[in-house]
Amino acid sequence: MLDHLRQDAAMSDAISITALRKQYPDKSAPAGVKSAVDGIDLTVASGEIFALLGPNGAGKTTTVEILEGYREPTSGEVRVLGFNPADLGNSASEFRNRIGIVLQSTNDAADLSVQESVRHFSKYYTNPKDPEEVIDAVGLREKAKSKVRSLSGGQRRRLDVALGIIGTPELLFLDEPTTGFDPEARRAFWGLIRTLRDAGTTILLTTHYLDEAEALADRVGVIANGKILEISTPANLGGRNSAKAIVTWNEDGARREVHTDDPTKEVLRLSSRFDGNIPELTVTRPTLEDIYLRMIGGGV
Repeated sequence: MLDHLRQDAAMSDAISITALRKQYPDKSAPAGVKSAVDGIDLTVASGEIFALLGPNGAGKTTTVEILEGYREPTSGEVRVLGFNPADLGNSASEFRNRIGIVLQSTNDAADLSVQESVRHFSKYYTNPKDPEEVIDAVGLREKAKSKVRSLSGGQRRRLDVALGIIGTPELLFLDEPTTGFDPEARRAFWGLIRTLRDAGTTILLTTHYLDEAEALADRVGVIANGKILEISTPANLGGRNSAKAIVTWNEDGARREVHTDDPTKEVLRLSSRFDGNIPELTVTRPTLEDIYLRMIGGGV
């Protein structure tokens, strides 16, 4: 039975969601219920990094918790590595053995050292990574003997990641993984995530850092009010690839700008006017953050 499920998962998407809904009683709502997730469809390919973006209360956490098996849907079909997370039965340990989860915040094992924590968690899995290699990979070698309670916020976050990847997961859930990281630590973490993806790990990432989504994700999905607004690559989301360029320069003591489909033509026109030296010229296109904020109405 389990071998059959493994074969099915290998031949399909790592995550498949069809018409997913999650409703809660709400007397103030017109129908007496509130939809945290309102009929979304989503697939995540095996080996892909997929970033789910959305403001607080959009339905991100509810969706991810359903995928992890911690919350049951009201309706819809969900498959994760070939399993229905809401109906695992005797397959629960098999399912848990194949996924990794990095929660937004955890506070367990405060009296253990980093090394003890990673070694302890490795015993829960049938094919764990080497604990010492994981400690090195997340940049905690100097803190290996330190108690978890003595770690800084960023160091604790690195430990969370270590515990999430120790089991060599096929699918890794990352919930705001770099909260509390300094810029250097974030870049190092991005390298680790790319290494995991290159080794075949599928990663579902939620983040409020749009530069993180752009740097890591093969595709992004934007969710708001429980609905998926769009799924695309970071470069193409919201028509970003075809959006008008913004040409700006200084003239007569003021900052000027033009939105154009042909920035080269505009720069040549300005160059002719300024005899080749255009004061403080810049040419930009909308960033992923610009597009995202426009899509969700500017409110994060």
